[in-house]
Amino acid sequence: MRTPLEQSILIQIRPEKADRDRILAVARRLVAAVDQSGIAEGMVVGSVARDTWLNGDRDLDVFMLFDPSLPRVELEEKGLTLARSIASVYGKRYQEKYAEHPYINALVDGLDVDLVPCYRVASPHQIQSAVDRTPFHTRYISERIGPYTDDVLLLKQFAKTGGYYGSDQMTEGFAGYLCELLIYQYKGFTPLLEAASRWKRYTVIDIEKIAEKEFEDPLVVIDPVDPKRNVAASVSAAQKFSFVEMARGYLERPSAGFFTLMEEPPLPQEEFAEILADRGTFLYCILLRTPSLIPDIVVPQLRKSMAALQGLLERNGFVVNRSDYCMQERLSMMVFELLVDRLPTVHRHAGPPVWERDNALKFLTKERPHLYAGPFIEDGIYVVEIARRHTSARTLLSSSEILETGLGKHVKLSLEEGWEVREGTDCWQEDFSSFLGGFLKKLSPLTRIRKMEGEE
Repeated sequence: MRTPLEQSILIQIRPEKADRDRILAVARRLVAAVDQSGIAEGMVVGSVARDTWLNGDRDLDVFMLFDPSLPRVELEEKGLTLARSIASVYGKRYQEKYAEHPYINALVDGLDVDLVPCYRVASPHQIQSAVDRTPFHTRYISERIGPYTDDVLLLKQFAKTGGYYGSDQMTEGFAGYLCELLIYQYKGFTPLLEAASRWKRYTVIDIEKIAEKEFEDPLVVIDPVDPKRNVAASVSAAQKFSFVEMARGYLERPSAGFFTLMEEPPLPQEEFAEILADRGTFLYCILLRTPSLIPDIVVPQLRKSMAALQGLLERNGFVVNRSDYCMQERLSMMVFELLVDRLPTVHRHAGPPVWERDNALKFLTKERPHLYAGPFIEDGIYVVEIARRHTSARTLLSSSEILETGLGKHVKLSLEEGWEVREGTDCWQEDFSSFLGGFLKKLSPLTRIRKMEGEE
């Protein structure tokens, strides 16, 4: 039974008839254009095909299914040629993009359209590329989701509010297909929330009972069309439990706030300075040129680089409270909040136990240009007190040592061109003010919703 609140939300998030008719008309034209080419079969996939898209969404995915006997190189060449020809006729502009293989993204009647070549295989077991699986996803969901389309819309809007809708590298959340599978598994929005409120550290869902592989991800949803694939592989533990928290909160006290998108407001420079002074910690950031690649490539490299630099700071004695990163079109930022940013010159370094004779001898005879004390023995362990290489976090983050850590490939190339280290209130930049506000005033999704309700 749908509650009055949910009915009112559905009125807002269901696509309006005029939008629905327009999107479906564009879809029919593009599919017909593919069919008329004589070399491929057109098919609408994704949420438009399954009638599970939200009001305001402007994404349309049209797949061009080619004969599976076509060599991969020819698939890419013919697929791009056909997609370009269709985009040039129906689109205002288009560009080539890359996933597992290239495709065309075009603007058609205000819609963001992807024209994607794939193979028309008879079975998911015969797929030759990841995109070949998508038509099977569309058929599977389309045959089953009819009674639950409104439930899917509620879940998608709920996930958008929580910040975990999307399987991209930045979000690490719930893809549309995953939302549909979860609704189908539990037969509705509320039953899903009731189940999710009881999820443990690891959760495994296998709708068709066909799993051929075990996974260690926090959330495992076996793909009904591919028993060796986890549809929820993109979902991080943080995002899974953000969903769990919101499910519990909604079941306890539902409100419109669970479906109301909230952007982090820009943090004014004056407030930023006040928060820093009140926290008493030491904020540092590194600014670098954003590599000219798609976010799904750059974001994991930023995440890896941030972790590597946090490790470098901590190995040198600078305790990190929290760190984060933000990618923007021109510049990217990695930010580190330190509990200590300056250290004494003397550094205590423990060596091997005395009973490890060979290692002990090497330690004793090692040349140390800045030795304050030692080697001496404490509890059977050799110890020396030597000069610290970096007594401030700024000098460490400004040194070439950061290039010697486990950075992402393209992030490292960007850093090799140069980077900027900022400290304290100088970290504030208008373009990153929303990101910095979210970092310093970090809240879980449910806490944010309840705070918003309290303020209202």
